[in-house]
Amino acid sequence: MSKTRDTFNEINITPLTDIFLVLLIIMMVIAPMLDQQGLNLTVPENVAEEQVKNTETKIMTVMVDADDNYFIDGELIATDNLENSIKTQAKDFPDGLLIKADEDSSHGAMVKVMDSARNSGITSISVDRI
Repeated sequence: MSKTRDTFNEINITPLTDIFLVLLIIMMVIAPMLDQQGLNLTVPENVAEEQVKNTETKIMTVMVDADDNYFIDGELIATDNLENSIKTQAKDFPDGLLIKADEDSSHGAMVKVMDSARNSGITSISVDRI
């Protein structure tokens, strides 16, 4: 006695559709929470060098050398004391902060100066290469 078996020729996609809809809903709920805080950067305009020299601005300059040492007005500043030094001098420089970094300095050193400046209340930060 041989039984003939009916072959199953169709694929049921209902469970697959349910899984995709659940994943879509999860992504729609999580996506607004992924908003990362970043830096608000304004791109500077091209200004002639003569115009910059003629205006008197009070900008604090922090230099970062290749060994990730910090200098404010040519004076070596310890890494632990960087934020305090920027905070104490920030009131004398109302126009912001200029970070001059060596090409071989690390990204972390630049971020440390930016974070210290932001924590000190400085909102205008410029970056230049030595």
